[in-house]
Amino acid sequence: MRLSRRTLLAAGLTAPLAACSTPQRRGAGGPVEITFWSALRGSQQVVDAFNSSQDRIKVIFQQIPSGGQGGYAKLSNAARAGNAPDVATIEYPQVPGYAIDGVARDITDLVTDRLKQKLLPQALKLTTFDNRVFSVPLDIEPMVLHYRVDLFESNGFAIPRTWDEFANLARTVKNKYPEKKLTLFPTDGAMQFACFAWQAGAKWFDTSNGTWRVSLADEPTKKVAAYWQQLIDEDLVFRNAGDSKQHDAQIGQDKVITRLSGAWDAGAQMRARPAQKGKWRIAPMPIWDAPQVGTHGGSTFAITKDSQQPEAAMEFIEWQVSHPDALTARLKSGTSSQYPVAPGLVQTGSAAFPREYYGGQDIYQLFKQEADKVRDDWVWGPRMTATQKVMQDGFAKAGAGVGTLIDAVRTAQSGTMPDLKALGLSTEEGPR
Repeated sequence: MRLSRRTLLAAGLTAPLAACSTPQRRGAGGPVEITFWSALRGSQQVVDAFNSSQDRIKVIFQQIPSGGQGGYAKLSNAARAGNAPDVATIEYPQVPGYAIDGVARDITDLVTDRLKQKLLPQALKLTTFDNRVFSVPLDIEPMVLHYRVDLFESNGFAIPRTWDEFANLARTVKNKYPEKKLTLFPTDGAMQFACFAWQAGAKWFDTSNGTWRVSLADEPTKKVAAYWQQLIDEDLVFRNAGDSKQHDAQIGQDKVITRLSGAWDAGAQMRARPAQKGKWRIAPMPIWDAPQVGTHGGSTFAITKDSQQPEAAMEFIEWQVSHPDALTARLKSGTSSQYPVAPGLVQTGSAAFPREYYGGQDIYQLFKQEADKVRDDWVWGPRMTATQKVMQDGFAKAGAGVGTLIDAVRTAQSGTMPDLKALGLSTEEGPR
C-alpha cells in the first residue's frame, strides 16, 4: 500500500525514530509518564491494569468523545497546538489521513518483529503505507450476521448462507409479518456499506501505481448498491438511521430479525438490551461467491508527533494489543466484545466474555473463523469522514425515495476528489 504525497518526506513527517529502548525514568526514580486519549469503553480499566503491572511507566488516561462526536476534532486541534497526547486511538478509516497530516508519526522502527508476529497481517496491512507503519491495530471486526434465534426457530427459518438466500428470507418475513423486517439498511451506514462492497471485491481506493485512484462506484459496488436498492424498492428492509431512537425501538419491539455489523456489536447489543438475553445468536455473514468479508469497525493506537516518550508509548501499546491481562480488563468492564488482532488472545476472549446472552455460544471462535476471511487488499481513503458524510446524505435521500444508492456512491466519489487534490495528492478518478 502506498501513501504517496510529494510533501510527506519534505516535511520530515516520516523521519525514522530511534530503535526501541528501555524507557528512562523521570527525575529521581519516578516513572515515565505518558498521556493516552481514547473513546474506547473499558480503556480506564486497561490503563489501571497496566499501571498496576509495573512501576516504570505511568499512563495518564483521558476519555474523549468518539470521533463522530468530536474526538477527532479534539485530537487535530491538540496536534495543531503542539500538545497532542503520546498515544491516541484512531479507527482504521482515519489512519491514512492522520498519517498524511503528520499527526500519527512513523513508528516503523518501534514496531518489532516480535510484535508483528503476534498480529493478524491483514490488520497490520491496513496501517502500513510504503512499508512504513503509522499505527498498531488493537482489534479487527469482521462483519457478521446477528440473528434472533427464537424467531428463526419458531418459524423454521434457515440461516441465509448467500445474499440470494438473504433476499428470499426477507420476502418470506414480509409476507408473514407485515410489521417486521429482516433487517435495516442504515442510512447513516456508509461504513457498513463499505464492508458490503469490500466483501464483493470492490477497491474504493488504490495506491499501487503511486497515485490515489478513487473508484467508489466500481462494478462490485454497483452490484451491492443494486442489491440493496432492490430490497428497498420491494419494501423488504427498514431504511432509517442505525444510530437512532427509531432503530432502538425497532430492535426493542422485536421488529428487526437480523442485524449486520462488526463483531464488536455483540457487546454493544448485550449492554443495550439486557432483556433480550438468550434471544440472539451470531452466524457468518451471507456471501456472494468467495468466502471473504470486510471489517466493520476496529481501532488502532498511534503515537503522535508530539510524544516525547515514544519508546514508553510503544511499550504501552504493545501491552494493550497483545497481553492477556489487557483484553481481560477490557472485557471484564462489560462494555466490549472487541475481537483481538492478536490470535493468541482468542482463548482469553472466549474465557472472559460472558456467554449467557448468546445462549452459551462461543462467539470468539466464530469471530476467529471470520477474521481469517478478511480480504487483505482494501485501502481506506485520506478523508473518509468527509466521504462518509456525502455518501450518507445520498443514502438518506435514497431511503426516502429520492434518488438511488448508486447515485449516492457516485456523488460521494465526485465529492471525494477535491479533498484529495487539496492535500496535494496525485489523484485519478475511476469510472462512475
